[in-house]
Amino acid sequence: MLFTEFRFFWFFAIVFLVYWLMQRNSHRKIWLLICSYIFYGAWDWRFLSLIWISTVIDYISGVKLAATDDKNSRTKWLIVSLCANLGLLGFFKYFNFFVGSAADFLAFLGLPMQYQTLKIILPAGISFYTFQTMSYTIDVYRGKLEAVKNFRDFALFVSFFPQLVAGPIVRAADFLPQLTTPKILAKVNFRDCLVLFLVGFIKKACVSDRISVIVDQYFAAPDTYTASSAWVGVLFYAVQIYCDFSGYTDMAIATAGLLGYELCVNFDFPYFATNISEFWRRWHMSLSTWLRDYLYIPLGGNRGSKLFAYRNLMLTMLLGGLWHGAGWNFVIWGGLHGGALVLHRVWSNLKLVRSWASAQILPFIGAILTFYWVCLAWIFFRARDFHSAISTLQSFVFFHSNGTNQLDLNLLWVFAFFALIHFATYRRLFHNWWHRIPGWSFAAFYGFAFSLALLFIAPNYAPFIYFQF
Repeated sequence: MLFTEFRFFWFFAIVFLVYWLMQRNSHRKIWLLICSYIFYGAWDWRFLSLIWISTVIDYISGVKLAATDDKNSRTKWLIVSLCANLGLLGFFKYFNFFVGSAADFLAFLGLPMQYQTLKIILPAGISFYTFQTMSYTIDVYRGKLEAVKNFRDFALFVSFFPQLVAGPIVRAADFLPQLTTPKILAKVNFRDCLVLFLVGFIKKACVSDRISVIVDQYFAAPDTYTASSAWVGVLFYAVQIYCDFSGYTDMAIATAGLLGYELCVNFDFPYFATNISEFWRRWHMSLSTWLRDYLYIPLGGNRGSKLFAYRNLMLTMLLGGLWHGAGWNFVIWGGLHGGALVLHRVWSNLKLVRSWASAQILPFIGAILTFYWVCLAWIFFRARDFHSAISTLQSFVFFHSNGTNQLDLNLLWVFAFFALIHFATYRRLFHNWWHRIPGWSFAAFYGFAFSLALLFIAPNYAPFIYFQF
């Protein structure tokens, strides 16, 4: 069930009305839990068993961790949780990738082997809810969080439908306390939530889904297109993936807000970052902080020598790339970002004398270089295979291609229009104007804007890109 489908509007209308008609908070949580399972089961009811397995194992692990101070026993229950979550994730997402990679490596060594891949369907959202539940048990093990005694509350934390299938990755420390606080309808900021949902809807249905046709057309056969077409295809993919993923996050935050819950911000205008480190503080922020707290810092973080810190940074980004997908192209994408982060660390450590003029110019240059590098890395993220990625890279970087097909270069003006609107939003030119108009004006404008958006939606519903991760 997609947020942009009309059946979701009917689903949420029923959820919303029944939820707020209930008087007791405990009844509301039971209702949300049931609705969350219905929402996920609409994809494939068989995979509800995976959510239940993760929920039961991590709930028991948390209870056992809280019940003992014995280090060996606590370590055992942490290992149980990690093995269960990583085992499920590894089998459904990486089994065929690891088997195929091992076979290719043996063939390279002159030891060919016969192997057979399995027809495994990747459960929607498995990468998100496994990271979410793992963070819970790790925090309980570290003593940073008390274990949840109420199984219903923990089950709702795992399966809360607005962010279940594509994030943001919610921390237990942020979400669980909200479950103990009674929700009051009068405290819901309806205008902010409705505007945020509409913005997310437009990003996904009117922008991302529309330009996906152009992106798919180019990346289906990049070696047949001219170098200028490569720029159109890559730039439009940068727009597509941002509008797709941030659009989902906007709608998830808005949907949760209408139910009285607050989810973390996941995007903060990442394409205006002036360096790659800032980009990762603005892009998919819930994943960035998760990788920092549960991978980079445990590896050693900045402790030790600079080379040691660079190694930790590179490993974190390589594994972060692999988290996105079972393919070497995602590992390369992570490696490109890891290498850029290392270079930025080296640059930041240089003691350069900077004049006032350079201090004004460097951020501008940094923003251009950062966006260029991010777009370059997106090529490996989007390309169908390594050969297609190299063909696109050759066109995008060296402006060389033997292809003769040409995408309409006037589309670059469309990109410029998107950039202008995005910059105006970044500069907060449209900020909170909806709070300054009467209720009837807001209702009329909202109805008009939503009706206008419906005229521009793509003819067919397209799954969110991050559903595949």
